[in-house]
Amino acid sequence: MRFLFYISKKYSIPIVKPLSEYLKKTDHEFAFYVSEKVNKNIPDEWKEFLIMNEVDKAINYHPDFVIVPGNFVDPRIPGIKVQIFHGLGIEKKSHYKIRHFFDVYCTSGPFVTKKFKILQKRYKYFLVKETGWSKIDYILNYPTENLKKKLNIPEGKKVILFAPTHSRKMQSAEDLLPVIPKITNENEMWLLKFHELMDMNLIRSFTERITERVKFIDDFDITPYLHLADVLISDTSSVIYEFMVLDKPMITYKTQSRTDKGINITDPDDLRKAIDRSLENPGEFSSNRKKHLEEINPYLDGKISEKLISTLLEIKEKDLLPKKKKPMNLLRKLQILHHRKFRKGYLR
Repeated sequence: MRFLFYISKKYSIPIVKPLSEYLKKTDHEFAFYVSEKVNKNIPDEWKEFLIMNEVDKAINYHPDFVIVPGNFVDPRIPGIKVQIFHGLGIEKKSHYKIRHFFDVYCTSGPFVTKKFKILQKRYKYFLVKETGWSKIDYILNYPTENLKKKLNIPEGKKVILFAPTHSRKMQSAEDLLPVIPKITNENEMWLLKFHELMDMNLIRSFTERITERVKFIDDFDITPYLHLADVLISDTSSVIYEFMVLDKPMITYKTQSRTDKGINITDPDDLRKAIDRSLENPGEFSSNRKKHLEEINPYLDGKISEKLISTLLEIKEKDLLPKKKKPMNLLRKLQILHHRKFRKGYLR
């Protein structure tokens, strides 16, 4: 079988990595179709494989499966189109939006599966299979030896990671950034990781107040910093659930769901107190985190990638796809066919 990974965003690379690592151990072939942004950040271990930037080459590759950690895929490429999602943004309505590109949706856990099963009954042309989210394998298996030294984080410092969402309705940066310079302690290192779609004017306004205890993260991969962090501060971002698998304390600001997964604050002035409480008792909300993961992504054995690929092979071999055809979807197809911004990684 041939698998094609269709990647338009840099932050999707860690989602695909464990799948490609698993496929290396099999007899199946795989290749990558990537945007220009992704192409500039290709991991060294991928460079021995076929990497494409032109759709004609992807078409001629004739994959059996096109695996997509995103919302769109070029319909001209043959094969079964598989949505594996670019995050665990389960509170966002867009997570459940059907754009009529995919034949299979690989869901992360029962909470998401239940909603997609309802959509499957409504549309009748795609399958929903619960496999877990592949990036969880990557997070759990990430090499952590000498991580502070590799990333130039002083030993003995407590690490506070602030990773807000870019969504205007859910973001916390506007309220919390002004507070941070006032509350950093000498024994702490603060790491700020902003989404690539974050308002750049907001980020620039903060740089004027930055101190030696605060460091910006330019890396598109947040995973090593999740392992470094003693506490995560966020809002309703998908990164909360990525951090949750490490069972460490988190602070949310006006989160829109599951307020008991950590300390949820609604006043920026409460942030310092919440950090102190989290550092003093990191296991306070551990049972709640484990309970929520049972719904969101219960697969923590590091074998999600194997499960996902096996599920796709079974669908193909047993001809399990519904016979009903996808809608014409002309408007979105035209966007794909003529929107050259995909090449720059902007289409979403």
